[in-house]
Amino acid sequence: MFSRRVTILAVALLASAAAAGPSTPLGTGPPTSVGAGPSTLLGTGPSTLLGTGRQTPGAKRPASSAIKIPFETYTLPNGLTVILSPDHTTPTVAVDVWYHVGSKNELPGRTGFAHLFEHVMFTGSGHVPYGIHDKLTEGVGGNNNGTTSNDRTTYYETIPSNYLESALWLEADRMGFLLDTLDLAKLNAQRDIVKNERRQGVDNQPYGRAGEILSHATYPASHPYSWDVIGSMEDLSAASDEDVKNFFRLYYAPNNAYLTVVGDFDLTQARGWISKYFGDIPRGQPITRPAVAPVTLDAEARLVYEDRVQVPRLYIQWPTVGERNDDQFALDVMGAILSGPRTARLTKALVYDQQSAANLFARQSSNEDVGEFLMAITPRPGHSLTDLEAAADAVIDKFKDEGPTQDEIQKATAGLELGYVSGLQSNLGKAFRLADGAGFHGTPGYFQTEYQKSLAVTPADVKRVANKFLTRGRVVLSIVPIGKADQASKPDQSKKVGAQGFSPAVAARGFSPAITPQETQR
Repeated sequence: MFSRRVTILAVALLASAAAAGPSTPLGTGPPTSVGAGPSTLLGTGPSTLLGTGRQTPGAKRPASSAIKIPFETYTLPNGLTVILSPDHTTPTVAVDVWYHVGSKNELPGRTGFAHLFEHVMFTGSGHVPYGIHDKLTEGVGGNNNGTTSNDRTTYYETIPSNYLESALWLEADRMGFLLDTLDLAKLNAQRDIVKNERRQGVDNQPYGRAGEILSHATYPASHPYSWDVIGSMEDLSAASDEDVKNFFRLYYAPNNAYLTVVGDFDLTQARGWISKYFGDIPRGQPITRPAVAPVTLDAEARLVYEDRVQVPRLYIQWPTVGERNDDQFALDVMGAILSGPRTARLTKALVYDQQSAANLFARQSSNEDVGEFLMAITPRPGHSLTDLEAAADAVIDKFKDEGPTQDEIQKATAGLELGYVSGLQSNLGKAFRLADGAGFHGTPGYFQTEYQKSLAVTPADVKRVANKFLTRGRVVLSIVPIGKADQASKPDQSKKVGAQGFSPAVAARGFSPAITPQETQR
């Protein structure tokens, strides 16, 4: 679990939505009380992230909680879940609005809607003309953004604390009154922007379509995780304005949202503003979540994709488990043991000892319902993908046989722990963690459980998941230069295919080993 959330925090992508109810006229401007919020510099001190004391080498970590983020949570009558976490360390505040909708909520032939709406949410709303959102956040020294994944879409602002009320107003207006100003011209403009984003980050990016191809090969065609977050060009072109508006009406409702505020603010004042601006937004219709079946592959699928690249690259992906399965914690640790520092198993063998790989990574990616363990290797000159696959398989087979040492477990969990805790140093990082816990696990305090389970992983746990998941039921993808299909990895029955309908003439999805699970940023 460390790896997934730390990545999301490091990428730092989000934005927000706001509205005043019918009983609270908004007029044409923001709240007049901007500047009235708290500005305490020191207050009662920051939340305690780590316990004190030095860890003895080789000693078992204490089972007691090591991370403390104080918060309170409640639900408005319209279903909006509110999470408040005061921290008066600095006079800043983070506002995060988390909607439980992502690309998995789309339908075949209607992909890309979730990400398209991430862009539409910044075009203005009923009482907020285009550009005002940036003016009231970036214009006062803050920032805002949004991100879409398979499972959720989230929007954020970080602002000086005396602008909290205006940030809440902005977010509420988007949630309650976005469709008041959304017309076909606005939709078409954002559709064109998203298409261009796909061209730049996917179709014309070296190795860019790797993630898309792997997803199509790992999951059945109708599976909610089989398509890319950004969607297809064809589906984006075919979407009508009414299709898009209906998507908003269903998913962008308060009963499908989580509002998190972290930083320098007064609890009583914040509760009042939240009730004032969000309280009268109507509850939406009940939402039926897609039924997501776990996936296993009975045999190895081998694919070759010709791309506009100079150097081939090998990808191997195994279907694993998602957020709610505790095997994810051992899989996270396994990824850290296999790749990373020079002592990691794959890194040491292929990059340093054999010097056959220029770079590689191996990591678990946990979505809400499913997960994947992905390995990618780029060869050095003079070494083939076939050589790399054989060498990597030899390392993995030995690892499955022996399992990791206790020292490897301790090093891996220490590195993951550092990344986890580092992600909680900012108000925004804490807001992300609290919202994910509430949205995916039913409690903002899930970070405690997640943290403790990650540190409790044993060598036996890692050996077990290695043997359970790193089987021949996998997808092996060779991305090679155009016209160089002979450079593909060639163990048994490798055959050149267009990667399930992907034309070699179209290259690349914006796939990056640094971003997992799939995320898009406006």
